[in-house]
Amino acid sequence: MMAEKENILELKNVVYSFHTYGGEVKAVRDVSFEVRKGEILGIVGESGCGKSVTAQCILRLNPEPPGFFGGGEILFKGQDILKMSNKEIRKIRGGEIGFVFQDPMTSLNPTMRVGAQIEEVFLGRTGVTKKEVKDRALEIMKLVGISDVEKRYRQYPHELSGGMKQRIMIAIALVSRPSLIICDEPTTSLDVTIEAQILDLLLDLREKLGTSIIMITHDLGVIARLCDRVIVMYGGKVVERGTADELFYDTAHPYTKGLMNSIAKLDTAKGEKLQPIEGTPPDLFSPPVGCPFAARCDYCMDVCNEMPPEVYQLTDEHATCCWLQHEMAPDNDMKKKPEKKGEVR
Repeated sequence: MMAEKENILELKNVVYSFHTYGGEVKAVRDVSFEVRKGEILGIVGESGCGKSVTAQCILRLNPEPPGFFGGGEILFKGQDILKMSNKEIRKIRGGEIGFVFQDPMTSLNPTMRVGAQIEEVFLGRTGVTKKEVKDRALEIMKLVGISDVEKRYRQYPHELSGGMKQRIMIAIALVSRPSLIICDEPTTSLDVTIEAQILDLLLDLREKLGTSIIMITHDLGVIARLCDRVIVMYGGKVVERGTADELFYDTAHPYTKGLMNSIAKLDTAKGEKLQPIEGTPPDLFSPPVGCPFAARCDYCMDVCNEMPPEVYQLTDEHATCCWLQHEMAPDNDMKKKPEKKGEVR
């Protein structure tokens, strides 16, 4: 059992959709979870499951319109972000919460020097001198492992490697010493050697600064290496959550099991085929009435197509939305012994 920690962020029953010419896309459907002080929380799922939209909801970065909230609360240090004015939100963006975007190649402004982009966070803030801002920028560049910072400070993004650009993105997210950093697949465009360096850097920063981190990824290797707890999303919903060990060694949802089976392991024989999850994700213009994974699930029962699954609390941290955990479900290799039925928060 994990020690109780203070929640820095809480999402409660968040619903977010987009108006399009084709209809309403229900991208985030009743999502609830919390982020604790000093922890790294992973959000995993395949493309289109809603993980990036959920992350951008936290800072209200999705365009409104066409996007809109259909309900819920997003509490940061007890304050509801959805009730804040644009001015209040701007103070939190980059100040209290940093965001590392997916592709450093396109996220940095090619016409601005690196130093100026790091210092942009302080624009419009009173009580900070130009020298203090530059000193802070150079200090954070050293902290993220950039050498010869005075030279890098004056360079443009095209003069840097992919790994160096991602370090600059992390420096921008960290420069105001935020309480929380959201990393949206920060290693996707990097080779494995640079990826390992960036992951080590994030672990080191958590250790030094005590910053909470949300790591969004579809890479289970990243999750295993980095995260304390994990949220698994599918079809705009949270389908399983728990500690990293529980997700890997006591998997309780067929979708999570499918993700595990689709990756190569150390004991995978040469020439052995990986097991893909057959089928396609649900249509979020018209989401299924029952379990969103039912159409692709090897364990599917009639009830899975007819009713949304209840939430089963398996341990203090481990919960899953799956009818296979119901006491009347037939015996199967996914079935656990739930401690209690509850709500995924």
